[in-house]
Amino acid sequence: MLLNWLPRVCAAAAMVTAVGLPLCAPLRAQNTGKTGSAWTPPTKVWGHPDIEGIYTNKDEANTPLERPDGFNGRTVEDVSAAELESLAKARQALAAKIAGGIGGAETGAGPTHWYEHLQGNGSRPWLIIDPPDGKLPGMTPQAQKREAAIAALNDARNGEGRADSWLDRSMYDRCITRGLPGSMMPAIYGNAYEIVQAPEYVAIRYEMIHETRVIPLDKGPHVGPAIREYLGDARGHWEGNSLVVETTNFTDRTHFGYNNRYNSQKFTLTERFTPVGPNTLQWQVTINDPEVWTRPFTFAMPLTRDNSQPVFEYACHEGNLGLEHILSAARAEERQR
Repeated sequence: MLLNWLPRVCAAAAMVTAVGLPLCAPLRAQNTGKTGSAWTPPTKVWGHPDIEGIYTNKDEANTPLERPDGFNGRTVEDVSAAELESLAKARQALAAKIAGGIGGAETGAGPTHWYEHLQGNGSRPWLIIDPPDGKLPGMTPQAQKREAAIAALNDARNGEGRADSWLDRSMYDRCITRGLPGSMMPAIYGNAYEIVQAPEYVAIRYEMIHETRVIPLDKGPHVGPAIREYLGDARGHWEGNSLVVETTNFTDRTHFGYNNRYNSQKFTLTERFTPVGPNTLQWQVTINDPEVWTRPFTFAMPLTRDNSQPVFEYACHEGNLGLEHILSAARAEERQR
């Protein structure tokens, strides 16, 4: 079933009547704005920049997080448009080759007509903008020790990881969460996101794995340190035309969406959603986790408004035969020993 709607946050009568608006008043824009370097976005009736809509970043699915070694000593600005076009074609070809091997067998990852990343052009040669070398900073000794322990567990079953119980599998395998910012990192499909605005809240809905963040804009404090959540505790505010969201109070059971690098409970995520044109938001993400990384780092990518990409129902639990088969296959392997 296609879910083209999200209950408006404005349905909370107390919130809406406090600003003198009719219940669930249309969230119409007042200001038309202009495209260009001095882009001025339209505004909601209550004055906030209008960033509401359905977005995708599927075109960035083949863009690496880190600067490839072949670009050592170069910056993003050094890469010409012709080089970027050539990179995009090479990455598309590699993605298609890999996808053919997966989807051709009609596994749980296919069929290939589901895939959204095979035409991804990519707006950048890599995503990290700080540090300037485009590389991830070093990991702390305690993080390296934890990663080594996780790698040892994953070496079980010929590299497929332990499967003594569903608890051995990742939150992703179990259809619980991709974590943050992983839930908005482009993948082979499911790259649709819906932003809904109200005067005191912004909600972000993610197609994969059917999660919604409700972000208060009241400048209130974060919840106490005893409360830990998979998606953390978010607080937002506006800085000019940018929505700035700071999220804390994470558990240590999720990772930021790259090579299973797990975060700690000291992880702070700072996101900036900045409209740079009528159909484009710049999504800038800063990871600050002093127990895992020796310094903060930042990456960025565009989110493109695309009303042809409504958020589908992601019935992960209902169709999660993958987890069932992982566990049953592990039991079959044990019987053969």
